[in-house]
Amino acid sequence: MDLHSTRYRITDRSAVITLHRPERGNAWTGRMHAEYKHCLVRAERNPGVRTIVVTGEGRAFCVGGDAEALSDHGRRGGYDDGLTDADDKAAPLSELASAVSPDFDGEFAYHFALTKPVIAAINGAAAGIGLALACFADLRFAVPGAALTTAHGRLALPPEYGLSWLLPRQIGLSRAMELLMTSRRFLTDEAHELGLVSQLVAADELLEHTLAFAHSLASTNSAAALAATRHMVYLDQTRAIASSVEESRRRLAVMMGSADYRHGVEALIDKREPEF
Repeated sequence: MDLHSTRYRITDRSAVITLHRPERGNAWTGRMHAEYKHCLVRAERNPGVRTIVVTGEGRAFCVGGDAEALSDHGRRGGYDDGLTDADDKAAPLSELASAVSPDFDGEFAYHFALTKPVIAAINGAAAGIGLALACFADLRFAVPGAALTTAHGRLALPPEYGLSWLLPRQIGLSRAMELLMTSRRFLTDEAHELGLVSQLVAADELLEHTLAFAHSLASTNSAAALAATRHMVYLDQTRAIASSVEESRRRLAVMMGSADYRHGVEALIDKREPEF
């Protein structure tokens, strides 16, 4: 797929996906959606990629749905992404998701089926679907003072793309309900206090800092362990504790036979960091 609304590059075992419509605040469109999924598939299939970093070009992360497109949806009386079947790259993600859990086979939910950590580098404003995209990442780093909002209420819409599921789990029910019901603007500084953002980083250091963290994460944890952690955490959101313990026991039995496990044990005995 030719990339018009996104950019994709690999640096130091991280795939960097950049939303690239800076003149529109990286506003989301059907085309961007298809390209983003295409980039995720490329990263997931590349054995040399260990982590995925998502960011925006320019001064915004993603200001939400493109205003012109939103107006067109209103005139049409419903949502139309404007894509042909050939443009839609959802099929490989659907297959991946179904193999982990049928619950992950849906738009944006497929993030939970990826085997590689996803880290959002929030370089500016994020609203609506842009905030949802950031929340589907495993971790979020952000510049100070950037504006965030769920946005939907002011557009007479429901919470977008899983925000009503994500936010209560990430910051607690009462705080999430307030942000969702008011659709008020809040800053990344408050998001950091709420625990939604892991770290605040100066704008000129954000991407470098995020990539350094991603490198450290991948170097000191095996790919199999990171994949198992992601899958179990997200699966555990909707299942009983006994199921979680049983899956842990099953995975332990398999993973203790791996070369990575032996390397980790050797590093522990030698009192040094493992190098994966």
